[in-house]
Amino acid sequence: MKFFVASVALLFSAAEAFHTAPIGRTSTRTNMIVKGDEKGSEKVAKVFEGKPAENSEFDALVKANFPGAMSNKELETKVVSVLEGKGFKPSNTLLATSLCADELARVLEDDFVKVYGNNFNLGGLSGFPFAGNTGFGAMAAHVPDDGYCLLVHGPHVGITKDGLIGKVERPGIALVDTCCGSAIAASKYLKGITDGGAKITTKLQSFTDFQQGAVQELILPFGKRLNDCEDRMKELPYALYDSQDILVRDIINTGAGGIKKGLALLGGIQINTGPDTLDYFHPLRFEYYNEDGEMVEDLLALL
Repeated sequence: MKFFVASVALLFSAAEAFHTAPIGRTSTRTNMIVKGDEKGSEKVAKVFEGKPAENSEFDALVKANFPGAMSNKELETKVVSVLEGKGFKPSNTLLATSLCADELARVLEDDFVKVYGNNFNLGGLSGFPFAGNTGFGAMAAHVPDDGYCLLVHGPHVGITKDGLIGKVERPGIALVDTCCGSAIAASKYLKGITDGGAKITTKLQSFTDFQQGAVQELILPFGKRLNDCEDRMKELPYALYDSQDILVRDIINTGAGGIKKGLALLGGIQINTGPDTLDYFHPLRFEYYNEDGEMVEDLLALL
């Protein structure tokens, strides 16, 4: 385990090995930025055209299981409006995400892409920021001069139409599948350790499954918390979020010199649902960082 933890630490401190010069506020405009004068708030209204209508009964079910959650439609409408008031526009904002590799995690990501343009991906399995310091440095260099970055991150969890947590209906698949598969596999690994059933092995973590190995190691401190909770599947994404939150904020602090005019950090739990209902998000952090990388405003109460 020491070997693997050291490998994870190396992953998140690799920036200096790849940069020949310090990260600066270089001008690197790319086609990731949306051109034109249309406001973000105007784009959000179009995003949800043709999507499932809000279902009050299912809405109550989700919020009973995840107090504080809101539909993606409500979330994105409020986030874009708040940031618009701070100067964030589709033409001057780069979207960065650290979300799970699962295609269901693309729903929220794609909705924000329709507002701000193509995203810079920092994430991997379970939503952990595997791009690390190097990825953040590269991303920051792509933000327009005198522009902003919106960074969205978090793990995800499924909920079926009947309220089963950790499962979700997927289009074209009869089997009600696990969600998040990576998180649940890591939870089972952890339970094997805390319950004493894990097998002793001399085999080192495989590089070909490096990300899953990292997820399993990074969830280790939450063994007692998950064992003591009433609903393991409900608590699991929050434990993962707490681990990711530490990493994301450390990466931001390390790369603070690359922030241009400002950065907004939106962190929380993605709640994926079946194809006939809207997805949800439980926001746990919404903060604004100035050009010096200082967190200067907590915006969570505005959501």
